[in-house]
Amino acid sequence: MHPRCMNCHPAGDIPLQGDDSHLHAQNVKRGPDGKGLYALKCANCHQERNLAGDNMPPGNPNWHLPSPEMPLVFQGKTPGELARQLKDPKTNGNKTLEQLLHHVTEDKLVLGGWDPGDGRTRPPLSHAEFVKKMREWVEKGAVVPD
Repeated sequence: MHPRCMNCHPAGDIPLQGDDSHLHAQNVKRGPDGKGLYALKCANCHQERNLAGDNMPPGNPNWHLPSPEMPLVFQGKTPGELARQLKDPKTNGNKTLEQLLHHVTEDKLVLGGWDPGDGRTRPPLSHAEFVKKMREWVEKGAVVPD
């Protein structure tokens, strides 16, 4: 539920930004492939790597939101709703739990949450701790909390 995760998994088609998860400036929208709409493509501002300076656009060569067909919304979800969504291939990008674990372990876009650029907070646990907790959740049967 940290802004580094939730900002790219919004409830609508407008990405969120900042530690307060406000609607993205510049009126950008998800678009049909998750990479922006019309002239407002994500890659126009989000370059291959983080730009120097406080709150400059973070970077990644594959910057995007999840597709509109499977938006994988984190915003406004309870822990139980999020867990159900994460373990269901119909709502998690057609991933098995092992593929989901691989995604959060190695996907450079996910890893960018722990290198968010100057002026942004990092999640409260290290990436290694996050992966350890996810692996533990998967290995213990991906139990859904109440």
